[in-house]
Order: sequence, then structure tokens, then C-alpha cells
Amino acid sequence: MSRKPISPRGRGALSLPDNRYEKEIREIIPEAEGQVLYPNDTIIRPDSACSVLCENVSPDVGFSRSLNPYRGCEHGCIYCFARPTHAYLGLSPGLDFERQIFFKKDAALLLEKELGRKTYRCEPIALGINTDSYQPAEEGLKITRSVLEVMDRVRHPLTIVTKSALIERDLDLLTSLAANRCVQVFISLPTLDDDLSGKLEPRATRPLRRLETIRKLSESGIPVGILVAPVIPGLTDHELEGILERSRRSGALSAGYILLRLPLEVRELFLEWLSHHYPDSAKKVENRLRAFHRGALYDSDFGTRMRGSGPLADLLSKRFEVATRRLGYGPMPELDSSVFSPPLPPPRRSRLFPDFTP
Repeated sequence: MSRKPISPRGRGALSLPDNRYEKEIREIIPEAEGQVLYPNDTIIRPDSACSVLCENVSPDVGFSRSLNPYRGCEHGCIYCFARPTHAYLGLSPGLDFERQIFFKKDAALLLEKELGRKTYRCEPIALGINTDSYQPAEEGLKITRSVLEVMDRVRHPLTIVTKSALIERDLDLLTSLAANRCVQVFISLPTLDDDLSGKLEPRATRPLRRLETIRKLSESGIPVGILVAPVIPGLTDHELEGILERSRRSGALSAGYILLRLPLEVRELFLEWLSHHYPDSAKKVENRLRAFHRGALYDSDFGTRMRGSGPLADLLSKRFEVATRRLGYGPMPELDSSVFSPPLPPPRRSRLFPDFTP
């Protein structure tokens, strides 16, 4: 009996493969008619993190520190390079990544503690790089908002990458941060095709609504840029100029792009998704992607993993360069670390009189 995966409603991944650290491989037995049914409920759990700041040493990433309020992401983007990190939790990078979400409930307190250390040196913090800080759970939990409140209070510079209109909820804090040159926002937008977006990133804000978010941020005086990510050869690469033009008209100041990345388990998950949703284009997309990576589906080397190499990579780079120059894109306003004011330490309490604060 052949396995016929059913695309769970509102999910990107089609299956629940074991992570690479498991010693045993498990397989769900097909139901009637050979269909494989997977659980589809969302489970949200607290994450008892001891620290929230991560140091980055990758030379091709433009930040040295990041903060991720969540692990896993309900947006369900099938291309998400962070999916393999769920294996560290003993979970599947497939459906588990978008179903089982962990939130760092003490993120704001831990951040304030780290910012208050005497040895701390202020550098911009990238918020929500691994998983989206404005995914659906944030609407109720408000972990990201609590982090922004700390950042605004101490005037700490940060960058945000999101594909959610929920960021508009925090316009008050973002406007305050922008007034001190302490924030940059990038909206991620890989396609303007609503139908494709619904399959590619099922629970993310729809493309035209993201353009509206760019407009609202721009009109509020918040520096906002567009990130065409990922560019999928043979599927979305023809949209590059259109996305850049619509985003510029909406108020985007700066632009960037990232080629589709397929590290570890993401490769098989994406190919399974591609064959299911776009069977007629699957081989073309795979061949085009290999042309960007010297015959492989992915090249993890710094410098080429996000851009590729060879004639097609050069052509894509040139198209981006010509389009951004024609449309008047430029750099983002520089963030200002000099305005940072470390949080005050908690008041000392007397050992003899614990209720007395000197």
C-alpha cells in the first residue's frame, strides 16, 4: 500500500520525519486508502531558558547578537532554514516544528539582567531571526512586546525581520525606538502570488497585507526594508523585480535577497512539498537550484550559501543590482548605540531588615 500524505490544513510540511538524532526510525501506519493522517493541533509550551541572547560568528550574517522569543514557528514556511533546530528538542523538523511551539516566558527579565551586566557592551540585537517574533502565539503571549518594552526603556538598538502584520500592534514602541535611531524593520516577502503564498507559508500574513504593513511602518517614521527571501529558482525568481517595485512604492527604503537554503532535513521536506503541490514544475525547480550550487541542492559554505555561485547566481545578483538602483533603494539609517542607558540594578536589601530598602 503506497503512502499518500495529506496536507494538514494550514500547515506547510506534509510529514513528520524523525530528527537526525533518533536511534530508531518510526513510521505512521497509513489509514484507509493508503492515506497518512498526522495530528494537526498546535501545542504551546513554556521554555525555561537561562539566557536569551545568542552570539553569532557567521561571517555572512550582518549581526553578532540575536534574540528569539520562540522556538518553532506556526507560520509553517516549508523553506524555513530553522526547522532542523527542533531536532535539538527531540522533535521532528517537519510538522512538529510548526505545531509544537515553545515560548521564553521570562525573555524580558533575562534580557534586562544581561543588559545590566557591567561587562555588557552595546551592539544591535537581531530580533526573531531564527523564528518569527510575531507568529500567531505572540498575539496572546506578548513576549516580543515585553522585550521591546525593555529595549525602548534602555534605548537599545535592534533589527527585526518578520512576515506578520501583527508588528503593527507595537507601533507605539517602534516609533519611540525610531526616534532614537534604535530600530530597523525588514519585511520578508518571497512572492506576491496569494495562492503560492498560501501553500509556501500557510499561516503567515498574505503578500498584499505585508505591503500594507510596509506602508504603515514607513508612514510612522520607522525605517523599513524589504527582504526577498527566499528566492526559489524556477518558482519565484521571476517575481524579483515586481516585489522590489511594489515594496518601494509602499515605502521600503532598503532591499536584500536570499537564495533558497535547504540544510539537513529541510531538503527532503521541501522536495516532498514541491512534488505534492507543483508536480509539473518539481524537476525544473530542482535542476535550477542545482545550477546555483555546482550540481548540489545546497552549499553550506559561507559566502555562497545565501547567494549561490556560477552564471545563474551572477545573473540573479545583477538583476537585483539593476532593479534596486533603478528604484532608488539605498542603505538603512545607521543604528545608534551611543544612546544606550543600562538598566538600573535592583535595589539592595538589608539582611537584618529585608523589608528596608536603603
